[in-house]
Amino acid sequence: MAIRVVFLTFYYEAWDALDGIYRQMLDDPRFEPIVVSIPRRMNGETEFGHEEEVSHFLNEFEIPHLRFFYQDGEEGLERLKELQPDYVFLNYPWRRNYQPAYRAERLIEFTKICYVPYFSMPLVNEPGETGVAPHLYEQRTHQLASLVFTMDRAVLDAYAHTDRGNGYVHLTGSPKIDVLMKQAREGMAVWPIPDLSDRPRQLAEGRRFRMIWAPHHSHDGKWLNFGMFAEMHKEMLRFATMQRGVEIVLRPHPLLFGTLVELGLICATELDHWLADWEALENTALYTDGDYASLFQSTDLMVTDGISFLGEYPILTGKPTIFLEKPGHWEFSPLGKLAADANIRVTNFDGFEHVFEEIRTVGMPDYSEAIAKLRKAASPYPGRASKQIVEVVAEDFEAKTPLVDPSLVKTLAWEFRAGREPQID
Repeated sequence: MAIRVVFLTFYYEAWDALDGIYRQMLDDPRFEPIVVSIPRRMNGETEFGHEEEVSHFLNEFEIPHLRFFYQDGEEGLERLKELQPDYVFLNYPWRRNYQPAYRAERLIEFTKICYVPYFSMPLVNEPGETGVAPHLYEQRTHQLASLVFTMDRAVLDAYAHTDRGNGYVHLTGSPKIDVLMKQAREGMAVWPIPDLSDRPRQLAEGRRFRMIWAPHHSHDGKWLNFGMFAEMHKEMLRFATMQRGVEIVLRPHPLLFGTLVELGLICATELDHWLADWEALENTALYTDGDYASLFQSTDLMVTDGISFLGEYPILTGKPTIFLEKPGHWEFSPLGKLAADANIRVTNFDGFEHVFEEIRTVGMPDYSEAIAKLRKAASPYPGRASKQIVEVVAEDFEAKTPLVDPSLVKTLAWEFRAGREPQID
């Protein structure tokens, strides 16, 4: 009998964390993989929805899937139970963004959770913490998973001090990095700004200079505090208006716009007007698709305020970003320090403009040594993460390990602790 595995998906922006595993299982007669799209509720939203966007993304990549578009998650849960999955793969640990029926404590009643991080590298610590940030291994999803896969030995060691130990945690490397590297090697370059014939300040190869601007969503000292969109979005619009010889693609974090409104940093109407002005320019675009490795290959420069792209862009392209480093952001982990050092660090918009002009004048500085150190630390088993994960699942199935007993977990989950995220059902 084939091992039935359901990939329960709403965070399609990070499908690349699961894609390699899914395709390995698709080609392996031991497995029967099934992809399921479900609704979600992200920051700033009060209702669950967007399942049609998840389904559209999967269709774009020709991934067959079942659509659980139900507003009542209990209906979807019953359908999931009917599938009788041996394992359910999740790439997103944040409990409140799932409909209550799909949260970990409900899933473990009838199946085993396999958790693969949606991010490629754990780069940031929490204030006052040393070692690994607790939100990386003490959320309810982490506590109740049957199998957890990590790319960082420090995370593996951190699990050893939890109630269940780290016997269910496996150091496999990041399937996301492997998929991104494969896309970068084999994928078709993507650039969402159409080619125009009459262009000022063209490059020698006949096109304008290309830049990605990738702002993070975190704008509060209570959580990460890397985002600088609120402080500089007007300056960047002015820059884009003046620099018509530069094409700029805005690639926001999926939570950015909702977070800005939720925190009251920019009202919804003002944000809508700004976005309209941005998209009205002929040298700008807004890009929100999940596949960004191909976008990386098409650009001359990335500008970002963090976090994952600080590691992913240098690893994939061999070039540094301009890192707009916000004063007072949460401290980097040891791996995060390697990532930050592989980029050109500035602290304000004036610093960005200065470095931008240097790059346009004399070219990109050489960060190859720092990027090589980052690659070695971030990808312990390059190209083999998905295969290792598939073998661990097969071995676990063969061993007939039981479902997780929640009574084994005595420690209060990270998200239920005072001062953490609100639990809204």
